[in-house]
Amino acid sequence: MISRRQLLRIGSAMLGGRLLASSPGVGAEPAPAPRLALPTKAQIAWQDCEVGLLYSFDLAIAAGDRMPNNAARKTWDPNLYQPARLDTDAWIETAKACGVTYAVFTATHFNGFMQWQSDAYPYGLKQTSWRDGKGDVVADFVASCRKAGIKPGIFFSVHRNVYHQVWGHYVNWGKGKGTPAQEKFNRMAEKQMQEICSNYGPLVQIWFDAGTKCPAEGGPDMLPIFEKHQPGGLFYHSSQRSDHRWVGNEDGHAGSPCYATMPGPEKGAMSHNSPTWKRHLHGGDPEGSVWSPAMVDIPLRGYRGHNWFYKEGQDHIVYPPEVLLKKYLTSAGRNSNLLIGAVIKPDGTLPEADVKSLAGLGRLLRERFGKPIASIADQEGDTVTLELPRPGEIDCVVLQEQIAHGERVRDHLVEGLVNDAWVPLAQGKVIGHKWIHTFKPQTLQRLRLKVASSLAPPRIRSFSCYRNG
Repeated sequence: MISRRQLLRIGSAMLGGRLLASSPGVGAEPAPAPRLALPTKAQIAWQDCEVGLLYSFDLAIAAGDRMPNNAARKTWDPNLYQPARLDTDAWIETAKACGVTYAVFTATHFNGFMQWQSDAYPYGLKQTSWRDGKGDVVADFVASCRKAGIKPGIFFSVHRNVYHQVWGHYVNWGKGKGTPAQEKFNRMAEKQMQEICSNYGPLVQIWFDAGTKCPAEGGPDMLPIFEKHQPGGLFYHSSQRSDHRWVGNEDGHAGSPCYATMPGPEKGAMSHNSPTWKRHLHGGDPEGSVWSPAMVDIPLRGYRGHNWFYKEGQDHIVYPPEVLLKKYLTSAGRNSNLLIGAVIKPDGTLPEADVKSLAGLGRLLRERFGKPIASIADQEGDTVTLELPRPGEIDCVVLQEQIAHGERVRDHLVEGLVNDAWVPLAQGKVIGHKWIHTFKPQTLQRLRLKVASSLAPPRIRSFSCYRNG
């Protein structure tokens, strides 16, 4: 917690810096405005989602086995897939209770088993007796999402596929780059991509776990297929295109500050594994030329444990709603997107402990952020004043920029009027899509946001305040 005296010093320094920066010498030409990276409409829509759910299910789980990473490189008989109670409508009811607006399903995970009607290769639902070999969980999931107003996304693995002995993106357990077998696998992976992208309507995103290699790296040619069939979706991710980035941990927190921009091709490959990107995953690059906001992914079963898939007897490691709320503050509240991993049991249902926790998070988010004490929108300029209906206690402010115009703010200060004197409450750097500041309750007459430095005239989407107790 920053002391009042420290904040006063920060505020004075920031204001002084602003005046110096805004006052060029006599006869000096003003510096040209920098070119800011800008998001696409799809990226803005995804950032507006703020929180999503990832549903993890697989043949291995349906078979009653535990396979977090398939380190044993094991396959299973497809007929072991018998989730008798699978009901995607029930899955999405939990998403609605949580308040999320997008969801992602693991169409195929590391063993390569495909949970849709695929002709790519013979290892999927067509080879099961479940629903007479005609089941299509991807179709069911997408339909359930659309009925509920949830945006559907699809996860599938290219970097591991045990059925084809792919490990680390390449066949022969990672040693077959450039071989005829690799080329054969690449064509099969492209067939999968074609099916997913063309058969299920618009998707919010395609998620390649650990990314996908591009042709120049000896991998399949996925991007043209995606761009043809999913022009409004997000591609996650390759060295060619990364519409958002992994934050670099699975603990539920982004950096502070956390910029949505990352280094562009002029500074090296746009790959999560490149040194150029690796060092910026957590906090972004304030000078970056590519818009790639952070995605903060956590397993719901990550409280004193860590599991993305179901294992019996692990209800005790489900995050309580109160802890999930803290994760929200350090992810969505830090200019990022929070993706929570929910597990599916072998019978195709969500565990009750998971349902209860996610519903609890939804309730807390509605209670704490459903109705601001005061709010103002669509403001321009270095100073924005927020009038309160009456003096009262405030302990939280939520700031948003108009990110369609780029991340302009570089230093900001939030102040409150106390006994007719302005008192610093919180300070930060970037605002971006959303930045949430919490502080000790203060009885305030009004609030104001002061932008001490910016790359262009600030454009504030909203400024709101709350009393959360």
